Amino acid sequence: MDKRFGTRHFEIDRRVLIAGATVLTAAGATSAGSQERPMIDNATALIVVDVQNDFCPGGRLAVPKGDEIVPVVNGIARRFQNVVFTQDWHPEGHSSFASSHAGRKPFDMVQMPYGPQVLWPDHCTWDSAGAEFHEGLDVPHAQTIVRKGYRKEVDSYSGFMEADRRTPTGLSGYLKERGVTRAVVVGLATDFCVNWTAQDAAKNGLQTFVVEDACRAIDLNGSLGKAWSDMAALGVKRIKASELI
Repeated sequence: MDKRFGTRHFEIDRRVLIAGATVLTAAGATSAGSQERPMIDNATALIVVDVQNDFCPGGRLAVPKGDEIVPVVNGIARRFQNVVFTQDWHPEGHSSFASSHAGRKPFDMVQMPYGPQVLWPDHCTWDSAGAEFHEGLDVPHAQTIVRKGYRKEVDSYSGFMEADRRTPTGLSGYLKERGVTRAVVVGLATDFCVNWTAQDAAKNGLQTFVVEDACRAIDLNGSLGKAWSDMAALGVKRIKASELI
């Protein structure tokens, strides 16, 4: 064997290979970590779910401390070019209202043609003060509002699909036309409308994140824990506002 290409040459090559492998491993770790934290770019949309008066303290279906998310949402939203609001928008006598069912009270469960339904206090009725967005919400560059639950016979928690799981709202097509591949979801309530919206975002092929400190929950009979579990099963990531990059 030529001494110029003996053991020493092999050791140098090995060191180079090890160094290269270390760089690749670090790069891989960085890439994996970045996938857990959403990049805010033109392909990312912020979906602000139901930050309305009736879901805030003093409202007809108040989420505890729901108003605390408003400054957090405002701060996050300023960093996004693509912002969408969802808005609960019910006619009087909506089928999800306990008042529409004789002998029933709020938070009872009933069976609807499309499946189980929680009965709610009357809330977010058309053109009412309770249906308006919280007065502190300051996101003037939001491009569109998706109204949901406006059909009397079916509820709609998700911003993408009504509770019959057949009727789309049009949000999926709106985002696709704009090249959105990533969704960051905030709002009220974590275990209902945020949960269903995030799940449907993931089912529509969007990389989906829920900002925990920009949401508040009702937590009805363990609904919050189940919501986080169901979202995680679909690959939805649970993050803090500070983790947005």
